[in-house]
Amino acid sequence: MSTEPPSASIPRQSDLAFTRVSPYGTVAEPTYAGALSFLRRRYSKDLTGVQVAVVGVPFDLATTNRPGSRLGPRAIRAASASLAWAPPYTWDFDPCERLNIIDWGDVYFDSGVPQQAPLMIEAAFAELVQAGVLPLALGGDHYISLPILRALQRRHGAISLIHFDAHSDTWADTDDRIDHGTMFFHAAQQGIVDPARSIQLGMRTHNPDNHGFQVVDARWLHRHGVEAALALIRARVGNDPCYVSFDIDFLDPAYAPGTGTPVIGGFNTHQALELIRGLAGLHVIGMDVVEVAPPFDVSEITALAAASIAQELLAVVASTPR
Repeated sequence: MSTEPPSASIPRQSDLAFTRVSPYGTVAEPTYAGALSFLRRRYSKDLTGVQVAVVGVPFDLATTNRPGSRLGPRAIRAASASLAWAPPYTWDFDPCERLNIIDWGDVYFDSGVPQQAPLMIEAAFAELVQAGVLPLALGGDHYISLPILRALQRRHGAISLIHFDAHSDTWADTDDRIDHGTMFFHAAQQGIVDPARSIQLGMRTHNPDNHGFQVVDARWLHRHGVEAALALIRARVGNDPCYVSFDIDFLDPAYAPGTGTPVIGGFNTHQALELIRGLAGLHVIGMDVVEVAPPFDVSEITALAAASIAQELLAVVASTPR
């Protein structure tokens, strides 16, 4: 057995969140060790040359049932460590080879001044939009989509929304309330999203008004399947700039117990991944995965589902030349 010290030329393959040399490629690091970032991408606030920024938004003050999604970004990053050693298996490319992706860290806001949180979130994402960086947000409760969409709308105009959820989140509300069940009502009323070019899938809670959105409820989706749903999405959205918002409670609680407002009768992880993969080639300008509440999770299966969905969303973005 050699007693020589390790060569200085041996690449450092630990704590890649800080030691990564190239922004491209996939390098295996022990899943149980090292500084955590999403898919072991470099932590950075420097947006030079960056194409996609993964941003945590640890906000859950708009939750109407069980809190805890403020811990979601941390849990999703931790779960992503088990995915970071290889590209998602159904794609013939590695999105981390095609895209310069960083982990930007978390949006800061003072929880003692909750009314300022929407402005802080919007300002953080406006910085990314100004730099031409596509955001992938990790929630946090679903309200965070609204300030993110506001930042994107300033550049792109009214946006098409592709929304996976157990809830429509379009219940009518007054403008001065912060609620994770009303933000897409506000987005439609304020011209941030265009309901006529938007689609919501998986709903299984009552809302008598669709406010112009095409709503594909859980019964229809279970009956007609993934391919039919993808055809509806493409017909509705076309080549317009679109935002993909995935609430983890789109999944049945058997597959995602760690969420604030679980609803039975949902979908399995295979169906969810097939739906995301079917978005390849669309003009995606932003995306989020929200409502992971680790205190209610079991064996981190909800966090792993969220991390896997987020990884597939990166592949969707990488499928379109930029």
